[in-house]
Amino acid sequence: MVRINPIYAEMETTIFEHMSGLARQLGAINLGQGFPDEQGPPELIEAAARALREKSNQYPPGAGLPELRDAICGFYARRQGLEFSREQVIVTSGATEAIAASVLALVDPGDEVILFQPAYDAYAPMVRRAGGVAVSVPLSPPHWRYPINKLEQAITARTKLLMFNDPLNPAGTVAGEAELAQIARLCVRHGLTAVCDEVWEDVRFDGLVHRSLLDFPGMSDRAVKIGSAGKIFGLTGWKVGWMCAAPEMAEALGRAHQFLTYATPPALQWAVAEGLAKPQAWFAEQRANWAASRRRLSRGLTEADFDVLPNAATWFLCVDLAASGIALTDREFSERAVREAGVASIPVSALFEGEAPAGVVRFCFAKGDAVLDEAAERLAAFRRALA
Repeated sequence: MVRINPIYAEMETTIFEHMSGLARQLGAINLGQGFPDEQGPPELIEAAARALREKSNQYPPGAGLPELRDAICGFYARRQGLEFSREQVIVTSGATEAIAASVLALVDPGDEVILFQPAYDAYAPMVRRAGGVAVSVPLSPPHWRYPINKLEQAITARTKLLMFNDPLNPAGTVAGEAELAQIARLCVRHGLTAVCDEVWEDVRFDGLVHRSLLDFPGMSDRAVKIGSAGKIFGLTGWKVGWMCAAPEMAEALGRAHQFLTYATPPALQWAVAEGLAKPQAWFAEQRANWAASRRRLSRGLTEADFDVLPNAATWFLCVDLAASGIALTDREFSERAVREAGVASIPVSALFEGEAPAGVVRFCFAKGDAVLDEAAERLAAFRRALA
């Protein structure tokens, strides 16, 4: 009998695939997995189609098309005041590949890697597959603040890496300037490298400006900044991401990347390069549309007597079930809601390792108005039936 690596042999189907599968099977509204219903910006789709017709469809350079790497540098210079050279950027097939390449390039067997919980569920398996040890530091609702004392207590002589996701999925929160500065100081003091998963950097609301952990004193040589065209443009299926780091680190990241996917479809790279060059007003309009969807779903859920937690970023709203007067765990709620109300959601406890708050549910609001209104009505009826 073939022996499967125990990391994968013991792994369950991801909660995203599970809930999306139920949504497809039951014909439910899918507010679980995070993707917009729309096709995406027509200009970028046309740019990709034009590139398919007019440009090369053969292997692009493994590190990414020069045009896209330059566009990423320009985007960050304009939007975040960061100065990168082309050699500091590696294009990947999605941000998840960027995370994998970062972990494989930087983690040695036995190294400890700190993960804030809740976390993207790919982090811990990737760390373990590289031979590392995942060390959890839990965050707590409703504000999910970073417990600096607990973080410092979790650091040992074997700690090598910190995985840092800001804005935070699934909570939809952002780290404050003081929190970022404290985390940066701890990284510098203890010689830690930070893998900064910043895929939601351009999906921030209420005038909040993104600042990367890489931008803090002492961090430019000890941080990897990961971005995602899928999140910036609402084109999740394109799977175009990137890593930015100091030159020596970027070279090592590129070596790991070359034996994962090697390269990303060139037509999509050319299209993303065009998209990143668009003026700020274009991005502001896109964010305004998502912000309007956020307000719409928040209003619908609030009117249905759900306690909606604060949100500042991402495509997600979270609901506190206990504060809503609902005596179900998040997993029980999600399983029943998809079957009885016809609305799929994500139980946030599924994105924790170890002990987790069991009463927070996540909904994706990057949907059309009619879909959001129907989902809110179904959930309101479901809420009443639970009373």
